[in-house]
Amino acid sequence: MSNHPKHPIGLTVNGETHDVLVEPRRTLADVLREEVGLTGTKLGCEHGVCGACTVLLDGSAVRACLVFAVQAEGAEISTVEGLAEEGTLDHVQQAFTDNHGLQCGFCTAGMLMTTHAMLAENPDPTDDEIRVGLNGNLCRCTGYTNIVRSVSAAAASAKAAQPGARAS
Repeated sequence: MSNHPKHPIGLTVNGETHDVLVEPRRTLADVLREEVGLTGTKLGCEHGVCGACTVLLDGSAVRACLVFAVQAEGAEISTVEGLAEEGTLDHVQQAFTDNHGLQCGFCTAGMLMTTHAMLAENPDPTDDEIRVGLNGNLCRCTGYTNIVRSVSAAAASAKAAQPGARAS
């Protein structure tokens, strides 16, 4: 049992408000997993190197292992659990599935969240831009070829879904 004082904070995660008591030293990754019950955010290196814990904080990709939960109060947090709607994969998840952009799954949540942030900033990236955008996410199972292909496919599907887009 810890002797550290706990502070009440409100977190908005995937559109839902969660009131939790946290020690100021607790990371957002730990609180998401242990207090909110969203275990899709993985803890790999706990140093911000591997990217497995990537979530979106007000739309920007951040390493949840490097953010204190108290810092996230008042922000909109998006995790991998918030991507699918009513059991239907979103376009990025579907592209990773269709293009074999995942293997063991440990890095997948971080890859998906980083891809969302990347495509929000650059909706039509080149393969080189994708590689640069994902350079903070480590995968030990793949050679990244299918991951790059997946991100490219996600960009193409988002572009095709825009109003006025013509089918090729």
